[in-house]
Amino acid sequence: MSENKRRQHRGGPGGGPMMRGPVEKANDFKGTMKRLINYLSPYKIALIIAIIFAMASAAFSIIGPKILGKVTTKIFEGIIGKIMGSSQGIDFAYIGRIMLILLGIYTLSAIFGYIQGWLMTGVSAKVTYNLRKQIMEKIHKMPLKYFDGTNHGEILSRITNDVDTISNTLNQSLSQMITSLTTVLGVLVMMLTISWQMTLVSLIILPLSGFLMMFIIKRSQKYFKKRQEFLGHVNGHVEEMYGGHIIVKAFNGEEKSINKFKELNVELYDSEWKSQFLSSIMMPLMNFVGNLGYVIVAVMGGWFAAIGIIEVGDIQAFIQYVRSFTQPIAQLANISNVFQQTAAAAERVFEFLDNEEEIETTKVKIDINNIKGKVEFKNVKFGYNPEKIVIKNFSEIVQPGQTVAIVGPTGAGKTTLVKLLMRFYDVNDGAILIDDVNIKDYSREELRSIFGMVLQDTWLFSGTIMDNIRYGRLNATDEEVIEAAKMAHVDSFVHALPDGYHMEINEEMNNLSQGEKQLITIARAFLANPKILILDEATSSVDTRTELKVQQAMERLMKGRTSFVIAHRLSTIKNADLIIVMNEGDVIEQGTHEELLKKNGFYAELYNSQFELAEEI
Repeated sequence: MSENKRRQHRGGPGGGPMMRGPVEKANDFKGTMKRLINYLSPYKIALIIAIIFAMASAAFSIIGPKILGKVTTKIFEGIIGKIMGSSQGIDFAYIGRIMLILLGIYTLSAIFGYIQGWLMTGVSAKVTYNLRKQIMEKIHKMPLKYFDGTNHGEILSRITNDVDTISNTLNQSLSQMITSLTTVLGVLVMMLTISWQMTLVSLIILPLSGFLMMFIIKRSQKYFKKRQEFLGHVNGHVEEMYGGHIIVKAFNGEEKSINKFKELNVELYDSEWKSQFLSSIMMPLMNFVGNLGYVIVAVMGGWFAAIGIIEVGDIQAFIQYVRSFTQPIAQLANISNVFQQTAAAAERVFEFLDNEEEIETTKVKIDINNIKGKVEFKNVKFGYNPEKIVIKNFSEIVQPGQTVAIVGPTGAGKTTLVKLLMRFYDVNDGAILIDDVNIKDYSREELRSIFGMVLQDTWLFSGTIMDNIRYGRLNATDEEVIEAAKMAHVDSFVHALPDGYHMEINEEMNNLSQGEKQLITIARAFLANPKILILDEATSSVDTRTELKVQQAMERLMKGRTSFVIAHRLSTIKNADLIIVMNEGDVIEQGTHEELLKKNGFYAELYNSQFELAEEI
């Protein structure tokens, strides 16, 4: 992730992640799980086969103890016979046949278990892939206002932690639930075939087990939800602080950052240990209840064997079945907790996928080659909050090929005007027209293909210098990329770098200077060859010598194109065809540089203050 992407991370007051209100349980467990099941419908054949194989695997495992009990009985009878003076002894041939049968049964059980595991892994991977794909597609369809008010760590948590939780449930817990249910039912049948009285006594423990399960589940659900919530907050804070670690150190913000992290981490720790503790006590409690059942079964089994109701081997088999019966019940209890956690994770994913998307109102097809570049602002009104209007009734006509400079103090609405022009936001009232057509009638993709943009803050991604320049026009040839680099004076320094145009820009972008990074973004704009150009103080990050070269290149780039220049240094826009002076969202002056100086108004005051400051320096 590039330095700039991290720096643009949105947070709450004080730079921390935006916190939410009290944590609640999954609002709609049933609806969320039903929707999640719909994601499995394309793979229903694989799921059905996996279910059948899981049941077969469990069934073969269930048969084993009953057959093994026959071996125990045969050995017991042989030993008793020897003691009583019989000449027959232990029938090892019979035992050998039984052991071969058992070997075959357990082998089949393992094979079926392997196949169902392979099928479920495939289904889980595909569902996970589709969810992440949908989230990524959704990100690109979301309006900019969503990201202005949402912690980036929250979004990252949904595409990583929450989707991973769903994946693990599909891959492991779903098949385990099927196996456990099959085992419970199968074992119950086998227990009844041995002794209905002993089975009835064993079932007495179920209400107690059920009560314990419901008691724990009810209390653990809210902590699993809270755990997922604060995991996103912690990720967001770490990502934000790591991305801005230079600023944190420069302003001695380490202690504040650590304290904020501690605050979030305490919340995460609290929900983590409570959810995990409540989950972890499930098995010990179930084992305790199960052990009570063993005691009763052992006493009854011994009595029934003594009076000849059952065989000795049946006692051994029954005890195995009791363990096999309580263990899947405990697993089902744990799985129910897992499903609660999964429901919380899935709900967060679906909440994101259900967010409002940018609305397309395309009515015309743009012929990009015939765009002339006329721009008209007609009674434009806009506010990020409708109750607080930033731009008030702005009207202006910009002719094709004109260079328009937008100046004013911070917060005057300069950048907001550009965001409206590119439909990052839609106007509250009025209209913006390009070549006399409302921009709302264009698709955003076609509209934005008209523009080229160079911002004050550079944005580069991990990759080669050539790849970063080619981002301006993805189908450009290497020769076209190099030509654009020459126009932006990138070529003059790139050959001194290791691997030249093929040098990898590292994640931190610290193997390039700030000026070099800005020149690369300018080369990207050259390559895009836009009809309308937007420059947000594009030369502010380069040194004086480089600035002169870039200014010359910019003049060539702007020639014949409609250009909007957001200017902070007024000395750079003297030759603009039109200067729009904004303050508090209103256009208070407009004209050429000379005309505005003669008016001796707000612009003249701004210009003279900068000039005097430069003289003092």
